[in-house]
Amino acid sequence: METTIIVVRHGETEWNTIGRWQGYKDSPLTKNGNLQASVVAQNLSSIEFTALYCSDLGRALETATYISKATGKEILKDQRLRERGLGIFEGLTTDDMIKTYPEAYEEFQKGDKDFRLEGGESAQEKFDRNIACFNDIAEKHPGETVVVVCHGGVVDSLFRYVIKLPIDTPRRFKIWNTGKSVFSYEDGTWQLLTFGDISHLDDLETLDDV
Repeated sequence: METTIIVVRHGETEWNTIGRWQGYKDSPLTKNGNLQASVVAQNLSSIEFTALYCSDLGRALETATYISKATGKEILKDQRLRERGLGIFEGLTTDDMIKTYPEAYEEFQKGDKDFRLEGGESAQEKFDRNIACFNDIAEKHPGETVVVVCHGGVVDSLFRYVIKLPIDTPRRFKIWNTGKSVFSYEDGTWQLLTFGDISHLDDLETLDDV
């Protein structure tokens, strides 16, 4: 009764391209982001899966809408799949953070998993809610394949949880827009099957504009 969970990061956003930190705030998908979402949706339409879960934040929902239209699956929103709440840093570039909140930025850079930004949440809090959601989804769909559309930080959470990489270890791996990571779950045990697959983006050159 192995459950397969395909985790997809959202398409490229306008703030992604200019280095603004998003958190709970949103910016729309770029033209390229829409193309990425269209391509990953076509790719997933060839896979039999039973449920489509998604963060309730706009950039994830925009991406999931393409998948929903291509597969006929209803989007099941869950707030626990949100990116980390960054409070006062949301909408700022790194330079803005340093200039406006130098002390908070210095603390943030230390990587303490329990450090909570003003108006935001800690890395540990984000990790805990992400993992609780993934475990719930896996338990709810024994023996099935499920797609989850979320954020880079959420993919990071599940990756660290499965391979037992500490939360406060610096990230030295890339999480690409619409990258697909595949995990399996059975009898309380998770395994990583594929990480960050973007081979579907090879088809971008053949698509017309969205």
